[in-house]
Formats: sequence, C-alpha cells, structure tokens
Amino acid sequence: MSILITLRNLLLALSLMLVLGFLYYSSGKLHMRGWGQETLYDKQGFLVKLDGKLPLELTYKYGNLSEGACKPGYAAAKMMSIYPRFSKPAVMFLDRNFRHLGKISNFVPPFGIKTQEKIIDSILEQTKHYKLTPSLDSLSCKRCIIVGNGGILANKSLGTKIDEYDIVIRLNEAPVVGFEKDVGKKTTIRITYPEGAFQNPDRYEKDSLFVFSAFKPLDFKWLKQVINKEKLRVTDGFWKSVAMQVPKVPSEVRILNPYFIQEAAFRFIGLPLNNGIMGRGNIPTLGTVAITMSLHNCDEVAVAGFGYDMNNPFALLHYYENVKMSTIKESWTHNIPKEKEFLRKLVKAKVITDLTNGI
Repeated sequence: MSILITLRNLLLALSLMLVLGFLYYSSGKLHMRGWGQETLYDKQGFLVKLDGKLPLELTYKYGNLSEGACKPGYAAAKMMSIYPRFSKPAVMFLDRNFRHLGKISNFVPPFGIKTQEKIIDSILEQTKHYKLTPSLDSLSCKRCIIVGNGGILANKSLGTKIDEYDIVIRLNEAPVVGFEKDVGKKTTIRITYPEGAFQNPDRYEKDSLFVFSAFKPLDFKWLKQVINKEKLRVTDGFWKSVAMQVPKVPSEVRILNPYFIQEAAFRFIGLPLNNGIMGRGNIPTLGTVAITMSLHNCDEVAVAGFGYDMNNPFALLHYYENVKMSTIKESWTHNIPKEKEFLRKLVKAKVITDLTNGI
C-alpha cells in the first residue's frame, strides 16, 4: 500500500513539474514573440522592413481595379499598414468647432491654437467657408499632388502630368507663370505663411484657395489684417518683409489645421518636443506638412520637386531661380536629414509616389 502511495505521489510531482515546465516554456516563447514584435518597428513606430508590396487585405481591396483608376482610401490604408498608430480622421482646415480639437488645444503656434482662440474666431467669422470647394468635396476619390520648389523640377516637362491630379498643392511663392511646361498650370491650394506669401498681388492665381499656416502668434494678426484689408500695423517680429495685401476674398481663405505640423514633427519625424514651443530643429518643412495633411484627406498622394542633391553644389536649388545648391546653409528650424528619412519611408513603401525621384 505504501508503495502505491509513493508511486502516486511521484506521478503527481512529475505531473506538476511537467505543467510548470510547460508554463515556463510557453511564457518564454510568448516573451520572445513579444520581444520580436517590438523589433519589427523603429522608434517612431514605422515598420523596419519596408517594401512596396500590398498587404494581403489591400491586395484584395485594390488588386482588381483597372490600371490608372483612383483607389479610394489607398494612402491612409497603406500608411496604416506601415505605421499602425496612424489615424485617418483629421480635418484639413479649422472650422467654427476648432476649440473641440483636443490635439491642438494644449499647444501654442505652430503646433496648436492655444492663446489664439479669439483671433481665430474672428477670422473664421469672416471666411465662413471651412472645406474645399463643393465640386472637390463631392469627389468620391481624390488624387492629390504636392509640388515642391526644388530645382529637380526644371526641364522635366511634368506640367501636363501634374495638371491631371484633382488637387494640386503649391507652396509659398513658387511661381507658375513662365514655368508651366515643368510645373503645370493648375493650382488648387497654395499653402503659405506671412513671410512666404507673394508680395506682388499680380502673382496670385485665380480660383485657388489661400491656405494659411501659422508658425507664431504674430502670423494670425497678419492674417486678420489682410482679410479685413487693414493697413499692417505690426511688421516687427517677421524674419523678412511680408505681403502687405493678398488679393483673395475671405471665402477663398482657409486656416490649415496645425495638427499636421504637430504630427509631422513629433510623431512621424521624431523632432524634439521642446515643451511644445518652436525651437532649434523641431519644425518640419511646409512640404512635409502638406504631405501629412494629404495622407489624412486624399485617397492617393504624389509629390514632385522634393529633395535636394547636396552632393552636387552646382545643381539648381529652386526651379524658378538661378541659385545653386551650394548656397544652402544648415537650417536653424528644420532637421533636413531626419525629415528626408521619414519621406524615404513613404516612398519606399509606396504610400506616396515621387514623380521626380528626388527623395
């Protein structure tokens, strides 16, 4: 009898050891799997191994579309496949409910609207329009292109191709007239800030939206005076001379959602937070801000005229002037290498298409 009891105890002990061993091994495997999962992504949250292949679920969704057809939701879906933290909803422009946009309420310009609520209210009361044009908003699929100002655009004859896009976004004072063969004729949106706006009223395109991006509180004062056709009372505080008038009626003016500056800087590129205040090397370029905006609001996104060839000091800096690459100096506000690293991820994964292959 004692022998049977002893055997039973041994079997129980052995069973317990096997169970404990299984649990230990399983927890180790789970831990290893969790650790391996973390290594799939870089510190910003992007997949480390990027390629242009469509994930299986996107292949089923877009694989049967005819060649050249606009792919609804493609840019956001592709972005989510390489950056799971991406969340599509983010309005292009501020509207009368802007105070409820929590992501921008705690930041001062350029990353938010804190301290500027009253003046923004007064501007929006004048503009009365907070979306794209009705014809563009009615499109079931929007193809957008952001036209950069780089010299790489010169002599590429991409004008016709650029004009095929539903929404053509241009930046600051990059001209169109005289350069149509390379940059196209169409302008849907021109994004700028006081120092970047055309100073010559004759340079503004008709039927385009003037989209304002603020980088400091003073910028909103400038916009308010421009909209109200007031004489500029304050010119100190700008880093260069600014436009004294903008020949746009209030209904053609929009305020860019500053969330795109915040998201590009801190989430996508990984620039220093600096307590949420503009500082050395923590401001993304307007081109990257425009791309970020487009990922949220366009179905397909392309770029042209992006990328500086720093290895060629004699290359053109901008397509519209004879300034060479050698004149570029280190930027105080931008971190060009880190920004280029982010844009290359988008191109490599085919989230965006680069028509001039400069990124």
